[in-house]
Amino acid sequence: MRFSSTRRALALALAAAASMFSGIVLAEGKPITIVVPFSAGGSTDLVSRAIAQFAAPGLGAPVIVDNRTGGGGLVGWGAVARAAPDGNTLVTVELSYAIAAGLIPNLPFDPKKAFTQITTAVKVPHVLVVNPQVPAKTVQEFIALAKAQPGKLNYGSGGNGTNTHLAGELFKSITGTSIVHVPYKGAGAVLTDLMGNQVQALITSIPTALPHIRSGKLRALMVTGDRRNATLPEVPSAKEAGIPKMDMDFWIGFGAPAGTPQPVIDRLNKEIVASLSLPEARKKIDEMGLTAVGNSPAEATQLVNREIARWSEVIKQAGIKAD
Repeated sequence: MRFSSTRRALALALAAAASMFSGIVLAEGKPITIVVPFSAGGSTDLVSRAIAQFAAPGLGAPVIVDNRTGGGGLVGWGAVARAAPDGNTLVTVELSYAIAAGLIPNLPFDPKKAFTQITTAVKVPHVLVVNPQVPAKTVQEFIALAKAQPGKLNYGSGGNGTNTHLAGELFKSITGTSIVHVPYKGAGAVLTDLMGNQVQALITSIPTALPHIRSGKLRALMVTGDRRNATLPEVPSAKEAGIPKMDMDFWIGFGAPAGTPQPVIDRLNKEIVASLSLPEARKKIDEMGLTAVGNSPAEATQLVNREIARWSEVIKQAGIKAD
């Protein structure tokens, strides 16, 4: 009887502790802030605002998006790494975070330990696009053209060390082509010159290129990964195009400061994942050309660590240095 009573008391204590930790997220309706380390209007910001809108009712608290720009994301990430681990300050963790981990020396935080991952919310493949004047209708024709004219074709990027830069370097490494990198200050500038044929190619996330593909101003040759994308069903996958190693997704997830109690992480995961299934949220995500994921904290952690290792190796092999 004494043993049974002790077990019952222990179970009640654990349940009370779990309830208390879960209450941290909902304590007195205290606002939850999602820090986005980039400016408003991009995919990361738009996804964060959709989550803020649709997860708030389940969390029982207002969710606010705070764009803290600067340092290529370091200002925002650094602020959250130093924040109280109480579940009320979250941060977007996406592809550029994994790239920064291998690109920027002496980061003010450990990229694998600064945050506890909550979930990977969405992902989308990249797409290889060329100016319509490029005499290549397929990826293999583009590769043949680049090999026949080494150093004559240019590919643009949104800047040194960005995902569009590393995508181009990965493509060159896999295909053995010599294509000249031309960095720009942001996606808008490179798209303008790509459509003007000042540069001939770009590998970027589907949402960035989609309007220009649909208008006929750019030609899509391939989506990265092993399957076609529903947004561009007529465009072959990298696997179909004969370069299966060209698998590159743009992904956006959410993290909390290291040390955030696991019951809080689990509650945040539950509500964010649930919000991704709402019809209104699905519609917004589909309109951006993204695919909802909503995985577990453990799976999100595995993805982040795998991406950090992968892009650190690409950066090292290509000799890329931070500006």
